[in-house]
Amino acid sequence: MSERRELYRGPNGESWYLGREPATGNAFVIHQPNGPSGGQLSHIALGAFLEEGTKERPEQRALLRLIATLVDVPPFGTRGVPPEND
Repeated sequence: MSERRELYRGPNGESWYLGREPATGNAFVIHQPNGPSGGQLSHIALGAFLEEGTKERPEQRALLRLIATLVDVPPFGTRGVPPEND
């Protein structure tokens, strides 16, 4: 069974999750269509998900925002400035 974290829930009820297979650590996107669509749950490789269509899709932006939270970025004014030697 994979672990998952919701990325985005569309206005029509479909959901997108970031999933991870505990045994391997591999990450992927899970798309859960809304009930009325009759679609099947699908697993999508991260690269394929980000390459699909345009980067303007809200579920893609949600994944990129989540990834960005993993990076510790210093305040804007200190980016690229080497630390001072004391």
